[in-house]
Amino acid sequence: MMGLQFIDPGRLRTELRLEGAVAVEDGAGGHTQHWEERGRLFGHVEPMGVRTRFGAGQDHEAVTHHVTIRFREGVQAGMRFVTHGRHLAIITVRDLDERGRYLLCQAREEP
Repeated sequence: MMGLQFIDPGRLRTELRLEGAVAVEDGAGGHTQHWEERGRLFGHVEPMGVRTRFGAGQDHEAVTHHVTIRFREGVQAGMRFVTHGRHLAIITVRDLDERGRYLLCQAREEP
């Protein structure tokens, strides 16, 4: 078991909308992806880095963040957080100190 992690609850002040992807049939044998709200919560969003790669004649940047929230069942990779018009795709989710108090999500900002 990991050591107890202290998180100042006052840092969890960024309002976040948690969304999950839902496949909607398009009537032609395929589907489109629609985002459905799963809840609203508060968290701490911390930028971690930017990675740039060159491809197809242009630079492509990936901005990563750590998002800390109070523990909540059902948060998983493939979901996203939305805050102030920004979309943060959840890449990984882990119980910060394995005590069911906080989740640390690694997220990538999407256009």
